[in-house]
Amino acid sequence: MLIQRKIDVKGLIGYTKVGIYFMAAYAALITSVYSFLDFKFLSIPWAVLPVVGVAVSFYLGFKNNSAYDRTWEARKIWGAIVNSSRSWGILARDLVNTINRDDLDEGELKEIRRTLIYRHIAWLYKHRQQLLTHRQWEHYEPHNKPYREHLAKNFFHLSKEEEIAPFLHPAEMNQIMNAKNGATQLIANQSAQLADLRKRKILNDFQHMEMERMLIDFYTQQGKNERIKNFPLPRQYATSSLIFTYLFIALLPLGLTQAFDAMGPWMVFMTIPFTVLVGWVFIIMEIVGDYAENPFEGLAFDIPMTNLCRTIEIDLREMLGEEDLPPPIEPVGNVLL
Repeated sequence: MLIQRKIDVKGLIGYTKVGIYFMAAYAALITSVYSFLDFKFLSIPWAVLPVVGVAVSFYLGFKNNSAYDRTWEARKIWGAIVNSSRSWGILARDLVNTINRDDLDEGELKEIRRTLIYRHIAWLYKHRQQLLTHRQWEHYEPHNKPYREHLAKNFFHLSKEEEIAPFLHPAEMNQIMNAKNGATQLIANQSAQLADLRKRKILNDFQHMEMERMLIDFYTQQGKNERIKNFPLPRQYATSSLIFTYLFIALLPLGLTQAFDAMGPWMVFMTIPFTVLVGWVFIIMEIVGDYAENPFEGLAFDIPMTNLCRTIEIDLREMLGEEDLPPPIEPVGNVLL
């Protein structure tokens, strides 16, 4: 997640410099051929450009709205996970007590509370790990590799095992790391323990049902995130907008040469900067939508899942009365993951 108030235009230009150079070279070629070789047939009526530009803009607007909806839905899902996790914390802390059975040792009850809360923290991190798994439609192009490695160095210090090992017993840890969907199995383990607590009469029927309801809610939120992760914005829309953008940029110098040429000697070469300027705007619109459609891929446009998981971890461990808490995740270079 980008946190600065304004986007770094200099950085944006740097990221799109290849496209800028290509548009400048292409426009210079068309303009030179038109002017020096007198290939006037290359020009097209400039009135064609607004028609095509408006059509492409509408298409890009549709794609960007759809991409933003995916990102905003993901943020709402994680907001629901934050709220439900805090609710789980107070239920695990306050419902596991001696009201139903007065022969229980407080140390045993404390360990049960700790297990239920720590397993949930493990679920958070495991779910986040699974959402960061690579999908073939996500941005793993070579030019993204250095930036991806930079973010990984700043935010992903631990291996998958090291991240969740402090919250699970070794046997359960081994089970989860070998499971096809570890996050799903962690919630299943929570349910199995609740059933055991009900059998031992540590929880009554109402308490058991209330805590099971919370587990169902976690499954619901997990499933919503998995739907976004595993079903991309339909490729026909994503690819078509890119093709239409390139088509419009290709037409730009063809439509501008005649119009600028009519303004006076050498004015035809104003085609080059205006092609770059207008084309750059459309490229930025395309890039913004392209990156916003995948909110779980470990880049700057992501939902800050690492920060949210750490926030929940701090809240839940504080509910247990712990004082040796990890620090919140801080942004690095105006990026928070």
